[in-house]
Amino acid sequence: MSLSAHLATAAALIQRTATPALDTVVEAAITAMSDALRGGRPLLVCGNGGSASDAMHITGELVGRFLKERRALKAICLSSNSAVLTAWANDYDYATVFSRQVEAYAEPGGVLLGISTSGNSANVLNALTAARAAGMATVGLTGDGGGKMAALCDHLIAVPSRHTPDIQQVHLCLYHYICEMIEMRCA
Repeated sequence: MSLSAHLATAAALIQRTATPALDTVVEAAITAMSDALRGGRPLLVCGNGGSASDAMHITGELVGRFLKERRALKAICLSSNSAVLTAWANDYDYATVFSRQVEAYAEPGGVLLGISTSGNSANVLNALTAARAAGMATVGLTGDGGGKMAALCDHLIAVPSRHTPDIQQVHLCLYHYICEMIEMRCA
C-alpha cells in the first residue's frame, strides 16, 4: 500500500466516524469531564500499550496546557506510575492494577476515561467497574461495538473499525478535540 492510499484509508475512517450520533456522545462525555474538573474532582485515565501512551498524552495536555494558558486540571494517568503498576502486578494481579488506583483516587462526581481498542482489556474493565462503584461517571474510548466495555460506560466513543492502528489514529483526533473543548470550558 502506498502512503497516499494509507492516508486515504485513514481519512475515510475519520469520515465514517464523524456522525451526529457520535457528536451527541462526545458532547455528553465532554460535559461530564468538564463538570468534574471544574468542580475539582478527578479525571482518571487508563489504557494499555498505545492506549497507555494516549492516556499519558491526554493527562499531560490537561495538567499542563493544550492551547491556552489556564489553571492545571486534576487529570491522573493510571498507567504512568511504573512502581505501582509493577508492584501490584507482581504481588497481586495485572487485571487489577487500574482498579486498585481507582480505589485510591476515586471521588464521587469524578470521571474515569478507559481506553481499549478492543473494549475487552480486563484491567480497563475492572477500572470502569470500580469507578462506577465509587460514584464516578465512565467514558470509554474504543473500537467497533465497544466490546465488553460498552456495558460499563455511561458514554461510549467507538470508532467503527476493528484494526488497532486505524482506531488509534482516530482516537488521537477525538481526544485532541475533547482536550480542546475541556480546556475552553475549564479556563
